[in-house]
Amino acid sequence: MIDWRGYRIEIAYCRSWSPSFEDIYGYAMSHIEVRTIEPERAPLPITETGYRSHFIHEPVVAEHGGAEAVVRLMLEDAAKSREWRELEESSKQFSLF
Repeated sequence: MIDWRGYRIEIAYCRSWSPSFEDIYGYAMSHIEVRTIEPERAPLPITETGYRSHFIHEPVVAEHGGAEAVVRLMLEDAAKSREWRELEESSKQFSLF
């Protein structure tokens, strides 16, 4: 579980999602699941639904320091988008409508 900009996010990590892939290629294919817990199902810059399933080569996960570090990097990178900045800004403003 991590806290990112006020969002509580659950991260599930499976180091080797497919033993066959690992047998063939010599390294694991990892699977990372990201869920917004609080606020529940809130959109994130990497998902409009509050859930993201992501496959990634295990050596990349290790190189970046683990699944949590990879998710934080994904979030920070995606948060640079104009769409996310606008959504974040509009959620801070009070609306009567």
